[in-house]
Amino acid sequence: MLRDASSWSHAVSAASLESETIEWIERAALALEIFAVALILLLLLAASVQLALAYVRTRSTAGLYNEYRRKLGRSLLLGLEILVAADIVRTVALEPTLTNVAILGILVLVRTFLSWSLSVEMEGRWPWSGAPARDDKPPETD
Repeated sequence: MLRDASSWSHAVSAASLESETIEWIERAALALEIFAVALILLLLLAASVQLALAYVRTRSTAGLYNEYRRKLGRSLLLGLEILVAADIVRTVALEPTLTNVAILGILVLVRTFLSWSLSVEMEGRWPWSGAPARDDKPPETD
């Protein structure tokens, strides 16, 4: 009888540890998502304040729009990268079923496409095409 009680206690302890681990991983993934959104918002706010201050200081819009777009794009790219990390943590660590991995694959594809689109929009070239020469500048858009 004592042996059965000991086995039951060990099983309950292992189940409790597994439950706590899953809860911790879920919280970590949620924290990454919250961090990504907060970072995007903070960087968007910082870029907007910098734009306003630059305009007040120079009273000119020359180059401000492109610089603002570049900063906004970079903040979105950084946030997307962190969101992909959160998705990977949640899917791989919690429920690596075929369905969840397929959904993760689709999310990563969509976010990668968005990242590449933002990169092309900001830099005027594909991410894998190498850095532009020093004289090359991304195309100006207004």
